[in-house]
Amino acid sequence: MADNKLIELLADGEFHSGEEVGALLGVSRTAVWKQVKKLESLGLALESKKGRGYRVVDGLSLLSADAIRSALPAGVSESLPVLDIFQVVDSTNTVAAANAPGVPGYRYLCLAEQQTAGRGRRGRVWQSPFGRNVYLSLVWQFSSGAAALEGLSLSIGVAVVRALRDAGAGEAQLKWPNDVLYHGKKIAGILLEMQGDPAGICQVIIGVGVNLDLRGASTAEIGQPWNDLYSVVGKVDRNRFVALLVTHLINVLEEFSRSGFAQLREEWGALDAYRGQEVAIHLGEQMLIGCAQGVDESGGLKVDIDGSQRVFRGGEISLRSMG
Repeated sequence: MADNKLIELLADGEFHSGEEVGALLGVSRTAVWKQVKKLESLGLALESKKGRGYRVVDGLSLLSADAIRSALPAGVSESLPVLDIFQVVDSTNTVAAANAPGVPGYRYLCLAEQQTAGRGRRGRVWQSPFGRNVYLSLVWQFSSGAAALEGLSLSIGVAVVRALRDAGAGEAQLKWPNDVLYHGKKIAGILLEMQGDPAGICQVIIGVGVNLDLRGASTAEIGQPWNDLYSVVGKVDRNRFVALLVTHLINVLEEFSRSGFAQLREEWGALDAYRGQEVAIHLGEQMLIGCAQGVDESGGLKVDIDGSQRVFRGGEISLRSMG
């Protein structure tokens, strides 16, 4: 594990001498290089120059619980008794599942600088460069069972788009059921998991990953067209964006708790990237072709197939290839 003090020192992107680093860490100058090399395991772009020292190229905008809370509206901050930030975890959803039971009302929020096993849909790996993006899990308790949660993942998508648009990505859209796109490329994803009683009081772990800055990341492994907020508006302050995102998430969750998906359906429809377009619906090994017609009252995807409308509750869609 890399030393937090060293990461904080180098986060400004400026050169720091071996003497300065050694004094901070309490090690000899000959041992400094070993400490700096540990940062490479995090995938950070390091540069060293004789006579100048070491730096992290482009610097880092490190997460801070105090900075996030100070940017949250008072009511939102008060609704979150615990906000944890970790350096490296396997998955924020896994951490949230373990920690939330000890928090009043299960209102638990955690973030990480990096995930080693972040998950997307169907077990896909979510690329997680250190200190660049947002990897967040929020636990929210519901009292009406799983049946009342239809359309929740779509509602969370609305919250993420609201945050992105407030941050300057005004053309962010949604792809059923839980991807966020910018100009047709994925910029954020959502993964919901449930624990507790499916017929009564249950907790939903809401995992959200947002690409803020993928410069220098191993993007060749992503396997689908991607975008990041840096490409749209330039560098953003991660703590301010997290505060923006959390505010919209909690506002939407409170709205959903009162009225379900019905009140958010129209807004989701206005953000639907594939409405009216010919799509392929992938159901395991089966693929169907039809025209996307938006979603129904519970968030099911409506598709016109050969003149007959069908509603899908599962599966994935893509624009039909005309090649």
